[in-house]
Amino acid sequence: MFLPSRVELEFSGSSAPRTWCTSHRSQMNFSVLRLPGETHLEVMDVKPEPGTLSENSEVLFSFGVIADIQYADLEDGYNFQGNRRRYYRHSLLHLRGSIEHWNTEGRPPRCVLQLGDIIDGYNAQYKVSEKSLELVMNTFQMLKVPVHHTWGNHEFYNFSRNYLTNSKLNTKFLEDRIVHDPKTVPSEDYYAYHFVPFPQFRFILLDAYDLSVLGVDQSSPKYQQCLKILREHNPNSELNSPQGLSEPQFVQFNGGFSQDQLNWLNEVLTFSDTNQEKVVIVSHLPIYPEASDSVCLAWNYRDALAVIWSHKCVVCFFAGHTHDGGYCEDPFGVHHINLEGVIETAPDSQAFGTVYVYPDKMVLKGRGRVPDRIMNYKREIQL
Repeated sequence: MFLPSRVELEFSGSSAPRTWCTSHRSQMNFSVLRLPGETHLEVMDVKPEPGTLSENSEVLFSFGVIADIQYADLEDGYNFQGNRRRYYRHSLLHLRGSIEHWNTEGRPPRCVLQLGDIIDGYNAQYKVSEKSLELVMNTFQMLKVPVHHTWGNHEFYNFSRNYLTNSKLNTKFLEDRIVHDPKTVPSEDYYAYHFVPFPQFRFILLDAYDLSVLGVDQSSPKYQQCLKILREHNPNSELNSPQGLSEPQFVQFNGGFSQDQLNWLNEVLTFSDTNQEKVVIVSHLPIYPEASDSVCLAWNYRDALAVIWSHKCVVCFFAGHTHDGGYCEDPFGVHHINLEGVIETAPDSQAFGTVYVYPDKMVLKGRGRVPDRIMNYKREIQL
């Protein structure tokens, strides 16, 4: 899903210093920081005041991020508004380029986070969904490190939830189980899990289509429940249209988080708070309005924010879906990063990144149209 990009916004929160929310690389302020295998790196200082950067900081580990590949064996096309070009075939070449980069890094990433929409919905129209998915998954097999797959709307345009659960896109087998804390074990009713790529760092994958009319049997109670929620907020005959809505995120191509999943998230974050872990959360849908177009947000993004803001451990929230990217640090010090989509990336560019994790910050080194970011930790959770 693509919508026009946001303009730069200045966000002032009562409990946080002034921060900048932007999706435009040309408007950023840059500093210099050294990374493994590079003489220097220009990175964005997300705060107007001087940061606490140190060129001698030790990199603990790194991880890769990529979003909205949306491969299809089709000629180039355009988005729904007809104003952004989509490179369906070339998206696979972009994926191969990102994998080659990660495989040849001097210090390989611990894992890669694939933020959803791995193949385009057009594959279902031409009845080649399985063939296209197999081609993309075979490409991912070239990657020398684990990949964690998030599910987006285009997964559900192509497959049912039951199919995805039994497919290679289900990477729940990579989860971490906290044996002595059963409340942190996710239900099988939604696709979410957590894992530990490095001591004291926990990553959580959320199911943003836990509440959705996509990929669900229309005769099921779950479908009827979700359709009722959608129609209560969207009276349009075309449920993909946000026209006239006071809450434009209530469209069919979005979804939400069930209360059960939010309760589980709260338990995991409570564990991380208690054990002084730092947390990265991943979802296909963004949840912070100042980092995203409002129509691209999860249905009940406020509920997700309420859970996250009640804890101190969350460093950042990665999402895809918008294609044009976005960033904002919220009033509670959580960094919201919406990654630029591969599908709308020209052949002469790229769209992926590697996040380098330090004791006091995370640094996103973007490739192509993905900008660089510095994400400082809240003071309470610095090592």
